[in-house]
Amino acid sequence: MSLYDDAVLVLKDYEGQPELRDLYLEHLAAHPDGVYKPCQAGHITGSALVVDPAGGRVLLTLHKKLGIWLQMGGHCEPEDTTLAGAALREAVEESGIASGLTLLPGGPVRLDRHPIPAPCNWHLDVQYAALAPAGAVAEISEESLDVRWFPYEEVAAVADTSVVRLMEATRARL
Repeated sequence: MSLYDDAVLVLKDYEGQPELRDLYLEHLAAHPDGVYKPCQAGHITGSALVVDPAGGRVLLTLHKKLGIWLQMGGHCEPEDTTLAGAALREAVEESGIASGLTLLPGGPVRLDRHPIPAPCNWHLDVQYAALAPAGAVAEISEESLDVRWFPYEEVAAVADTSVVRLMEATRARL
Protein backbone atom coordinates (compact mmCIF):
# COMPACT_ATOMS: atom_id res chain seq x y z
CA MET A 1 0.00 0.00 0.00
CA SER A 2 1.27 3.46 -0.85
CA LEU A 3 1.43 6.44 1.49
CA TYR A 4 -1.34 8.02 -0.58
CA ASP A 5 -3.58 4.97 -0.08
CA ASP A 6 -2.81 4.92 3.64
CA ALA A 7 -3.66 8.62 3.93
CA VAL A 8 -7.03 8.09 2.25
CA LEU A 9 -7.84 5.14 4.54
CA VAL A 10 -6.74 7.00 7.68
CA LEU A 11 -8.84 10.02 6.78
CA LYS A 12 -11.90 7.93 5.85
CA ASP A 13 -11.67 6.23 9.26
CA TYR A 14 -11.19 9.51 11.15
CA GLU A 15 -14.53 10.39 12.75
CA GLY A 16 -13.78 13.89 14.04
CA GLN A 17 -13.93 17.21 12.21
CA PRO A 18 -16.01 15.92 9.27
CA GLU A 19 -15.85 19.11 7.18
CA LEU A 20 -12.07 19.33 7.42
CA ARG A 21 -11.69 15.58 6.89
CA ASP A 22 -13.78 15.83 3.72
CA LEU A 23 -11.69 18.77 2.51
CA TYR A 24 -8.52 16.66 2.98
CA LEU A 25 -10.10 13.77 1.05
CA GLU A 26 -11.21 16.11 -1.75
CA HIS A 27 -7.68 17.50 -1.92
CA LEU A 28 -6.19 14.02 -2.23
CA ALA A 29 -8.75 13.01 -4.88
CA ALA A 30 -7.73 16.06 -6.95
CA HIS A 31 -3.99 15.73 -6.27
CA PRO A 32 -2.45 12.24 -6.37
CA ASP A 33 0.83 13.90 -5.29
CA GLY A 34 -0.94 15.65 -2.37
CA VAL A 35 0.98 13.78 0.33
CA TYR A 36 4.32 15.33 -0.68
CA LYS A 37 5.87 18.78 -0.39
CA PRO A 38 6.16 19.47 -4.15
CA CYS A 39 2.34 19.61 -4.46
CA GLN A 40 1.91 23.37 -4.71
CA ALA A 41 -1.82 23.27 -4.05
CA GLY A 42 -0.98 22.07 -0.54
CA HIS A 43 0.13 18.81 0.98
CA ILE A 44 -0.47 16.42 3.83
CA THR A 45 1.92 16.67 6.78
CA GLY A 46 2.25 14.45 9.82
CA SER A 47 2.83 15.70 13.34
CA ALA A 48 2.80 14.36 16.88
CA LEU A 49 2.43 16.05 20.22
CA VAL A 50 4.95 14.36 22.54
CA VAL A 51 3.27 13.82 25.89
CA ASP A 52 4.47 12.68 29.31
CA PRO A 53 1.14 11.84 31.01
CA ALA A 54 2.77 10.86 34.31
CA GLY A 55 4.53 14.22 34.46
CA GLY A 56 1.54 16.20 33.16
CA ARG A 57 3.61 17.83 30.45
CA VAL A 58 4.18 18.11 26.70
CA LEU A 59 7.35 18.57 24.70
CA LEU A 60 7.33 21.46 22.24
CA THR A 61 9.89 22.62 19.71
CA LEU A 62 10.78 26.24 19.02
CA HIS A 63 10.56 26.10 15.24
CA LYS A 64 13.67 27.46 13.56
CA LYS A 65 11.92 29.16 10.63
CA LEU A 66 8.73 30.29 12.36
CA GLY A 67 10.09 31.15 15.81
CA ILE A 68 7.04 29.72 17.59
CA TRP A 69 6.48 26.74 19.90
CA LEU A 70 4.88 23.81 18.06
CA GLN A 71 4.40 20.07 18.27
CA MET A 72 6.91 17.93 16.38
CA GLY A 73 6.05 17.35 12.74
CA GLY A 74 6.70 17.96 9.10
CA HIS A 75 6.60 16.69 5.57
CA CYS A 76 6.06 13.16 4.44
CA GLU A 77 9.12 11.59 2.83
CA PRO A 78 9.30 9.07 -0.04
CA GLU A 79 10.35 6.32 2.40
CA ASP A 80 7.26 6.86 4.57
CA THR A 81 4.62 4.19 4.05
CA THR A 82 2.03 5.41 6.57
CA LEU A 83 0.92 8.75 7.98
CA ALA A 84 1.38 7.39 11.50
CA GLY A 85 4.92 6.35 10.61
CA ALA A 86 5.68 9.80 9.17
CA ALA A 87 4.37 11.51 12.33
CA LEU A 88 6.38 9.19 14.58
CA ARG A 89 9.53 9.67 12.46
CA GLU A 90 9.17 13.44 12.76
CA ALA A 91 8.60 13.17 16.52
CA VAL A 92 11.77 11.12 16.96
CA GLU A 93 13.86 13.37 14.70
CA GLU A 94 12.72 16.65 16.23
CA SER A 95 12.53 15.59 19.87
CA GLY A 96 15.87 13.80 19.98
CA ILE A 97 14.18 10.99 21.92
CA ALA A 98 15.79 8.12 20.06
CA SER A 99 13.81 5.24 21.49
CA GLY A 100 10.60 4.56 23.32
CA LEU A 101 8.17 7.01 21.71
CA THR A 102 4.89 5.29 20.86
CA LEU A 103 1.83 6.74 19.22
CA LEU A 104 -1.31 6.99 21.30
CA PRO A 105 -3.68 4.29 19.98
CA GLY A 106 -6.74 5.25 18.00
CA GLY A 107 -5.24 7.07 15.02
CA PRO A 108 -5.04 10.82 14.55
CA VAL A 109 -6.10 13.07 17.40
CA ARG A 110 -6.92 16.13 15.26
CA LEU A 111 -6.59 17.71 11.85
CA ASP A 112 -5.26 21.23 11.34
CA ARG A 113 -5.18 23.11 8.02
CA HIS A 114 -2.98 26.19 7.99
CA PRO A 115 -1.62 28.49 5.27
CA ILE A 116 2.07 28.47 4.39
CA PRO A 117 4.14 30.78 2.17
CA ALA A 118 4.27 30.34 -1.61
CA PRO A 119 4.93 28.39 -3.71
CA CYS A 120 2.84 25.98 -1.63
CA ASN A 121 -0.41 27.19 -0.15
CA TRP A 122 -1.49 24.85 2.62
CA HIS A 123 -0.33 22.30 5.14
CA LEU A 124 -3.02 19.72 5.74
CA ASP A 125 -1.68 18.43 9.04
CA VAL A 126 -2.73 15.05 10.40
CA GLN A 127 -1.97 15.28 14.11
CA TYR A 128 -1.15 12.35 16.38
CA ALA A 129 0.03 12.13 19.98
CA ALA A 130 3.20 10.29 21.02
CA LEU A 131 3.72 8.96 24.51
CA ALA A 132 7.20 9.56 25.90
CA PRO A 133 8.90 6.87 27.96
CA ALA A 134 9.63 7.57 31.64
CA GLY A 135 12.70 9.77 32.03
CA ALA A 136 12.85 10.71 28.35
CA VAL A 137 15.51 13.32 27.62
CA ALA A 138 14.96 15.61 24.64
CA GLU A 139 17.70 17.07 22.45
CA ILE A 140 17.57 20.03 20.08
CA SER A 141 17.54 19.02 16.41
CA GLU A 142 18.81 20.92 13.37
CA GLU A 143 15.23 22.07 12.73
CA SER A 144 14.74 23.63 16.16
CA LEU A 145 16.02 26.57 18.12
CA ASP A 146 15.03 24.82 21.35
CA VAL A 147 12.95 21.94 22.75
CA ARG A 148 11.33 22.17 26.14
CA TRP A 149 8.86 20.35 28.36
CA PHE A 150 5.87 22.47 29.36
CA PRO A 151 3.30 21.61 32.05
CA TYR A 152 -0.17 21.31 30.53
CA GLU A 153 -1.31 24.52 32.21
CA GLU A 154 1.50 26.58 30.59
CA VAL A 155 0.95 25.55 26.97
CA ALA A 156 -1.68 28.20 26.20
CA ALA A 157 0.76 30.92 27.27
CA VAL A 158 3.50 29.85 24.85
CA ALA A 159 1.81 28.12 21.90
CA ASP A 160 -0.84 28.98 19.35
CA THR A 161 -4.45 27.81 19.37
CA SER A 162 -3.79 24.77 17.17
CA VAL A 163 -1.29 23.36 19.69
CA VAL A 164 -3.65 24.07 22.58
CA ARG A 165 -6.51 22.26 20.77
CA LEU A 166 -4.22 19.31 20.03
CA MET A 167 -3.16 19.12 23.67
CA GLU A 168 -6.77 19.28 24.87
CA ALA A 169 -7.85 16.55 22.43
CA THR A 170 -4.88 14.41 23.47
CA ARG A 171 -5.67 14.82 27.15
CA ALA A 172 -9.31 13.88 26.50
CA ARG A 173 -8.18 10.68 24.75
CA LEU A 174 -5.75 9.82 27.55
